[in-house]
Amino acid sequence: MPIPARYKQNMEKGGISSDIQEKLNQAGVIVMGAGGLGSGVIMNLAALGIGHIKIVDDGIVQESDLNRQLIHKYNNIGRARVISAKDWIQEFNPDIKVEIEKTRLYELNYLNTIQGYDIIIDCFSSLESKYLLNDIALRHKKILIFGGMQAFSGQVTTIFPPKTGCLACVMQKPRLFKEEKIATISPVINVVSAVMAQEVLKIVGGIGEPLLNKILIFDALKSEFKVLNYQKNPNCEVCSEVYN
Repeated sequence: MPIPARYKQNMEKGGISSDIQEKLNQAGVIVMGAGGLGSGVIMNLAALGIGHIKIVDDGIVQESDLNRQLIHKYNNIGRARVISAKDWIQEFNPDIKVEIEKTRLYELNYLNTIQGYDIIIDCFSSLESKYLLNDIALRHKKILIFGGMQAFSGQVTTIFPPKTGCLACVMQKPRLFKEEKIATISPVINVVSAVMAQEVLKIVGGIGEPLLNKILIFDALKSEFKVLNYQKNPNCEVCSEVYN
């Protein structure tokens, strides 16, 4: 089957091969969260041509979301974010198969959600949910692309069990989770979500150097990117317990 013309620019000089584009068209990923980071990731994955996207989120579109959740329209206020996201994808790229699940992920209800997928993209805003995804990825050997942002800074790393350290190796898991309302700035979210989508391209296409045992830190106010190395912590209370 010929590759659609919409992907032609992906394969021009200096881009990707037709074989890699075909891999993207056949790939499936789960986007956990359809808010700010999720919106940016979904936009980029749809443009790349990821063939099967599953979106998991339990929220509804609110007017206060519209400063950074760019796939959701004003007319969708009050609708489930997963439905709004699915509508956007199908309007933008009808070749993509979209699966949605309007649910809040818990320790006891995730197995059916992740079944059939090898790449999980962490677009949750809750720190507790992020550590839950870390635990899920470790137990089931799923690739986890982590993204986080606070106001004018952002972070991205790719966790590849059991090859790499985990989220708790980078940032010690808190004993108690205290969620705070922190500013979310659209340009910062767009940068972080684009890097996360680029990690998907590198992993699926087998090109470049994914952020394995590395965390990219973006400082928007200084226009700086830093990449810091980390290692699997043999005393990590999360991954050392799973691996041993």
